[in-house]
Amino acid sequence: MNRRKFLTGAATGVAAGAAAATLSAPAIAQGKRDLKMVTTWPKNFPGLGTGAQRVADRITAASGGKLNVKLYAAGELVPPFESFDAVSNGTADMYHAAEYYWQGKHKAFNFFTAVPFGFTANELDAWVHYGGGQELWDKLSAQYNLKSFMAGNTGVQMGGWFNKEINTLEDFKGLKIRMPGLGGEVLRRIGAAAVTLPGGEIFPSLESGAIDATEWVGPWNDLAFGFYKVTKYYYQPGFHEPGSGLACGMNKDVWESFAPDEQALIQSACAAENNVMLSEYNAKNGDSLDVLLNKHNVELRTFTQDIMDALGAKSEEVVKEVGQTDDISKEIYDSYIEFRRKVSRWTQLSESDYTAARGAALKI
Repeated sequence: MNRRKFLTGAATGVAAGAAAATLSAPAIAQGKRDLKMVTTWPKNFPGLGTGAQRVADRITAASGGKLNVKLYAAGELVPPFESFDAVSNGTADMYHAAEYYWQGKHKAFNFFTAVPFGFTANELDAWVHYGGGQELWDKLSAQYNLKSFMAGNTGVQMGGWFNKEINTLEDFKGLKIRMPGLGGEVLRRIGAAAVTLPGGEIFPSLESGAIDATEWVGPWNDLAFGFYKVTKYYYQPGFHEPGSGLACGMNKDVWESFAPDEQALIQSACAAENNVMLSEYNAKNGDSLDVLLNKHNVELRTFTQDIMDALGAKSEEVVKEVGQTDDISKEIYDSYIEFRRKVSRWTQLSESDYTAARGAALKI
């Protein structure tokens, strides 16, 4: 769908239309507000789609039905990547999605999902809640009549599935790989042919040879997609998405129409899902990795340090360019990079050093 055509055909009077659609007379008379949540995920898709449903259900239940949130999966009300416009103009009240899907609107949205060599899930939460990230996010989103909160995280992602070994940087040259976003741009700069494909097209593209490799999420979702049936090598770590945050974005006029207790309830529902989804991915990824390795004989490989060093250098270049797009991009970039500098040492001491020591001591 053409975005310009979609926006042109939307209801006139954005703020008034959003408020009128949401605060209809019957809903007020019944003491209930019916809210529409659109998503970029297939219906009941494990982790992502089910997480969005949990947000909707939690808001409805916690409000005693006063705020009744109906979820529309990708394509049910609007196409998945039209969710941003639908909420911005008031066709829907809220979305559940990854903010980097909106980089066509503004590249700085990448920072609130993931950027290459960026934050882990814990670091992203720390920056958003205590490093000024939420305030910067609000400033960016307000330009599009939106208000957003963290509402999920898939954790660190894997490096991807490859039909050949990747031993040197030269092995990326000409490689047809599915990787969207800034990670794809990094790979293009080292010679790969990175493309963007929706989830449903990845397996048949691998099977046909249209692509040679793909990243998706991690063992849980990768097992469900059956990539082990057509590719042999499973690489880690995923430099492109070290902690992918998901968001619940709301029409700003609708958000401001909520009473303070309703706003607090919605924030709590989003925060709860942010924790629950990451917990679910960590639990399911461990089980699924065992199945991939021990049942399907997948070969788990690690990118060499030389490869990671080269990817890191190109990543810094790409991310810095995003940070120079305009004034708000620079403000977000400067905050992000400074917080990464401060938090990375603690992450190394608290997480990396401990888990390495635990693995060596217990042989796990």
